[in-house]
Amino acid sequence: MEIDSKNAVIVPEGVFIIGTYDENGVPNAMNAAWGIQSDYEEIALFLAQHKTTENLKKTGAFTVAFATKNTVQISDYFGVESGSNVNKIEKAGVHVHKSANVNAPIIEEYPLVLECEVTEWDEKREMLRGKIVAQQADESILTDGKVDLGKLQPIMYDASFHVYRVIGEVVGNAFKDGLAIKNK
Repeated sequence: MEIDSKNAVIVPEGVFIIGTYDENGVPNAMNAAWGIQSDYEEIALFLAQHKTTENLKKTGAFTVAFATKNTVQISDYFGVESGSNVNKIEKAGVHVHKSANVNAPIIEEYPLVLECEVTEWDEKREMLRGKIVAQQADESILTDGKVDLGKLQPIMYDASFHVYRVIGEVVGNAFKDGLAIKNK
């Protein structure tokens, strides 16, 4: 059965919480789904015009927190409210501190946060590229010093049903399982 290509399902769609400061140092956060790792130490996000994009153009910096099973409610809130209308950080009751590496807030409720410098903002394509200069991870999500997605329990956005789903179950071994076919 052919379905409308306008509603094509491309997975996973991450749930990225973009943190910025405005010109007065007031923190803001938005929920974004269209993002990828575009190179080592680089992230690309596709963002329409928002208070967040205005902020990052002024500060040249942002943070990216990864929404998790435990942060669904605040993560969704950051996507249903406009920072132009209300102080979302204050209303959500989250705690922030300034990144030691970039001029952007770290939201303490998220166990994994990237600290980024803006390398490109393409207004025509609404694409943000950032250099990842540091990564903060809570010890509770680490195994042998590495981020463990099973412990992090990141969520993805399911555009078909407008729900969030958990990512985490291991179903194979990258760069290993395919060797059985290669070596036949």
